[in-house]
Amino acid sequence: MPAPERMLTHLRHAIALVRATPGRKGRIIDLQDCTELLVAGDLHGQIGNFQVMLKAADLANNSTRHFVLQELIHGKSRYPKGGDKSHQLVDLFAALKSQFPKQVHFIPGNHEMAQWTNRPVLKADENLNVLFQTGVTEAYGPEYGPQVYDTYLDLFRALPVVLRTPNRVLVCHSLPSARVLSFFDPTRLDADLYNPDDLQPGGVVHSILWGRDTSASTAQEFLRRMNADLLISGHIACEQGFQIPNPHQIILDCAEYPGGYILFPTTQPLTQNELREHIRLI
Repeated sequence: MPAPERMLTHLRHAIALVRATPGRKGRIIDLQDCTELLVAGDLHGQIGNFQVMLKAADLANNSTRHFVLQELIHGKSRYPKGGDKSHQLVDLFAALKSQFPKQVHFIPGNHEMAQWTNRPVLKADENLNVLFQTGVTEAYGPEYGPQVYDTYLDLFRALPVVLRTPNRVLVCHSLPSARVLSFFDPTRLDADLYNPDDLQPGGVVHSILWGRDTSASTAQEFLRRMNADLLISGHIACEQGFQIPNPHQIILDCAEYPGGYILFPTTQPLTQNELREHIRLI
């Protein structure tokens, strides 16, 4: 575990780099100098799967290959006193972002949003928000733990919500439901600061992080509004590591085994079948 003072420095540097990512406008990043993209499914503290994908990304030897992580927190691993260890994956992201600032990206899921907006996520009678905060204090101590925790929340607030590749593949955690999509305004993602309404149910950010509508018509209309052709998302558990719910979308999941991720070229148009051929399993 890094010394708390060092971890705070890493996290604050990562926040500055996240905000300065080339191609970023508000909460959307149009990826720059990118010829290949590796997208992970939801990780939820799964460091083993992260390590496999990091090796596959081989960023040091592929300067135009980018690596996208999503939904890092609220995992199953616990410290001796019961705190959640998943913050360790956020620590690894911060170090990796400092090493490869233009190539490494982290998009939030509903769990990160729940943590920074203080809306409890309950599972098996446990409050995952509390377990995460407890784990940070257990790791970094009562003096520095609260500082590190608050800096995690600052990082979550600073993250982009959507990434778009040169060949019109959209990467985000989920997509709005058909009901919400009727008044979904993507221009609200152009703002650097969140409007509180965007974080409420029905708001543009909430709907992208919490929506579960995977119908073909909804995915197609969402992509039209987002100026893209294909969608890579997470949010839904996949027993086989991935799902193909409609002709426009691929869902990835890395929280268990097998874990699913995708490494694909971004320099030429792709059909969904061609994109599917680039899915890999852990």
